Amino acid sequence: MGSHDGEANELPPPPPIPPNVVPIKADDAERESPPNKPEKPKRVPMARPGIGKKGQLIQLYSNHFKVSVKSTEDYFFHYYVNLKYEDDRPVEGKGIGRKVIDKLQQTYHSELSNKDFAYDGEKSLFTIGALPQVNNEFTVLLEDVSTGKTAANGSPGGNDSPGGGDRKRVRRPYQTKTFKVELCLAAKVPMSAIGQVLRGEESENSQEVLRVFDIILRQHSAKQGCLLVRQSFFHNNPSNFVDLGGGVMGCRGFHSSFRGTQSGLSLNIDVSTTMIVKPGPVIDFLLSNQKVDHPGRIDWQKAKRALKNLRIKTTPANSEFKIIGLSDRNCKEQMFPLKQRNGGNEDCGTVEITVYDYYLNKKGIKLQYSGDLPCINVGRPKRPTYFPIELCSLVPLQRYTKALSTLQRSSLVEKSRQKPQERMTVLNDALQHSNYDSDPMLRACRISIASNFTQVEGRVLQAPKLKAGNGEDIFPRNGRWNFTNKKLIQTCTVDKWAVVNFSARCDVRNLIRDLIRNASAKGVQIDQPFDVFEESPSMRHALVSRRVGDMFERIKSKLPGAPKFLLCLLPERKNCEVYGPWKRKCLAEFGIVTQCLAPTRVNDPYLLNLLMKINAKLGGMNSLLQIEASPAIPFVSKVPTIILGMDVSHGQPGQSDRPSIAAVVSSRQWPLISKYRASVHTQSPKLEMMSSLFKPQGTEDSGLIRESLIDFYTSSGKRKPDQVIIFRDGVSESQFTQVINIELDQIIEACKFLDDKWSPKFTVVVAQKNHHTKFFQTGSPDNVPPGTVVDNKVCHPRNYDFYMCAHAGMIGTTRPTHYHVLHDEIGFSADDMQELVHSLSYVYQRSTTAISVVAPICYAHLAAAQVGTFLKFEDMSDASSSQGGGHTSVGSIPVPELPRLHEKVRSSMFFC
Repeated sequence: MGSHDGEANELPPPPPIPPNVVPIKADDAERESPPNKPEKPKRVPMARPGIGKKGQLIQLYSNHFKVSVKSTEDYFFHYYVNLKYEDDRPVEGKGIGRKVIDKLQQTYHSELSNKDFAYDGEKSLFTIGALPQVNNEFTVLLEDVSTGKTAANGSPGGNDSPGGGDRKRVRRPYQTKTFKVELCLAAKVPMSAIGQVLRGEESENSQEVLRVFDIILRQHSAKQGCLLVRQSFFHNNPSNFVDLGGGVMGCRGFHSSFRGTQSGLSLNIDVSTTMIVKPGPVIDFLLSNQKVDHPGRIDWQKAKRALKNLRIKTTPANSEFKIIGLSDRNCKEQMFPLKQRNGGNEDCGTVEITVYDYYLNKKGIKLQYSGDLPCINVGRPKRPTYFPIELCSLVPLQRYTKALSTLQRSSLVEKSRQKPQERMTVLNDALQHSNYDSDPMLRACRISIASNFTQVEGRVLQAPKLKAGNGEDIFPRNGRWNFTNKKLIQTCTVDKWAVVNFSARCDVRNLIRDLIRNASAKGVQIDQPFDVFEESPSMRHALVSRRVGDMFERIKSKLPGAPKFLLCLLPERKNCEVYGPWKRKCLAEFGIVTQCLAPTRVNDPYLLNLLMKINAKLGGMNSLLQIEASPAIPFVSKVPTIILGMDVSHGQPGQSDRPSIAAVVSSRQWPLISKYRASVHTQSPKLEMMSSLFKPQGTEDSGLIRESLIDFYTSSGKRKPDQVIIFRDGVSESQFTQVINIELDQIIEACKFLDDKWSPKFTVVVAQKNHHTKFFQTGSPDNVPPGTVVDNKVCHPRNYDFYMCAHAGMIGTTRPTHYHVLHDEIGFSADDMQELVHSLSYVYQRSTTAISVVAPICYAHLAAAQVGTFLKFEDMSDASSSQGGGHTSVGSIPVPELPRLHEKVRSSMFFC
């Protein structure tokens, strides 16, 4: 949803823009166009050309709930909320806003003519109709803010204590804090803009009106004490928590958002999961977070990072604070100045005392174990306020935002799976319990939400026929097939090869024998390897780069020439540290194809899978589509066509400085659509748009597209592609116009740069996996069958989108892929487009199953991930070159360039 404010009519001049606020944006065209340059009309996502007819009908439910809006004559008035303390300091703390605004509503309800507010907890507040005053300035008194999410003034109990007031309680039974609230009118949003949403017209107002509805729902959840994360909410209900180890818990909640669909406005509700910190004593969290069994073993530097900004409750006062840091010394040694008072309560100077003695002598609390541990600081940097660690407990529902370990991640996935039936039940319950009908703001808008799932008609497309070796056919069933008694369609010969073993426990001789046996059954000839290089035990604990370097020296000294292929055995760990440096050495420095394995359970199916990867990497093909072999793919087989898969992958949370990695995968050897190659570049961290598609430097272009076009030309009998089909992954709806304006323009520029008389036709399709639409069969507890496509009822009212479940969902609930055709000069019909997407889910060479998203996109993920491991163990900070280019973020930092792949492997399927 766009979150910038719409321009409204007949308004007073806008208020001055406070610091840290994004100013209201001018019209897009004004902002984008450089002075005096005639502006090209912007491309917009195309409209749906019709709906598909092919396939067998199937009745489905979807987790969209129909919404009816009765009143649309009104206006939402958008007020900008400015919160200040008495002394005009701006309020920084998060979470305090809702308390202040609630109190404002109670205190001044008659002056505000009893209006309900939709408040986002930050800077935006909406009312239905205007507030009575033009100038809305109020003073609000809040009691005992220190039990809020931030300490009132940094020092909760007055200035004299490490925590807990020593000042006489009689004088101030509680702390009141005075706030000034200004509400400045920012915009008027007509509720009638909901009509635009339902017609699928994008406008500032239509986005804004959906945003207001979403804010109303968020506020409804906030009032019930939920944790809010974007458009999801999480209740403090232990039955929704699963322990992931390391002091982290998975917490199950719900996503909810309003969407315009072909059948009107709908509320999309889905199950959603976030990570929270395990509530309870701080010391318990630290012990499990660091996996140690005694406080003496805690690494306090690590602890400081893990605790920063978390909120705690302290005993005995039961006040709530935010952790700023830890004390420099332990509790028995950490001094602070305590104000002395005589009986008459006059100040008599200060005296230095340790936190430990203060609790013992002034509070009568003998600390059990935290005397020798650092204290928790909840004060301000200049004025610390200390609490002994044993008196502190983490409050519930606090997000854990650091990267999960592999174990935690797999545990989360496993524990948050739900079968379709279970998921439906949970969603039904959520809707009943949410009690939206009682919400005053929803009632004021006269919005009601249906309680049953939307019924949708789907179609199940027939699986494409595949070709194996010797002209044999393969008929996939339920999204799967096998090579039993069949040969691979194009096989490679594996000669001039060796085995490398990095200390994996494994019977290498048996492994080689079984691999050769399985290979010959599938038509692949594997010679005996030259040699098996075992890592010497002394190298086992050396630096990774040394281990890899040493192995290569030994290979060079023993082998007669460069090997064509190396099979590499890794120690029994999934993401082994040798992997990245090994791949980098093989692919970038020497141009050697390599296949890694971590041999834990090696059986024939495992070896067949390994063989399929090796065959694809060395230039073979495992199977082809029948329509590709015969060639009979509509549009694609008649005219030279290149298929591109594009994706940008970002570092995990907690690795924000890692460069993002952009990959472009392109088809080769037309009329095939099963053979691909990849080019990969780094770009600025978090940059979603691809910045290296076209990078002219004089007469050269070092962009990703040029390489793909030249490879297509040389591998397809010197034919230029006259059609370019682009599959783009990983962009949200708000970025669609950038994809078809900025990115597509760069691709066109790259084509013109190669040959300015050549103008191919372009089709651009975006694939999304992280959305929240799910489908359920009406008469069956099973997942929807593979090949299910939906392009009615819950799709976009105007744009050309459809949902496809190409794969068989084995565990949990199938997540459909949401495809959006943004631009199509080739002119596919709805059926032809859906058939092409379905077929491209069957050309993935690494498995004998249909996959959930088209192969070129999967390959782009794989290529980005594999080449990304080249960087993993480098020092990220010594950026060697600026690789930004194009539309990067302001002041984008230079990012380290990736080493180029060796030309011997550059056009191979190394990523398979």
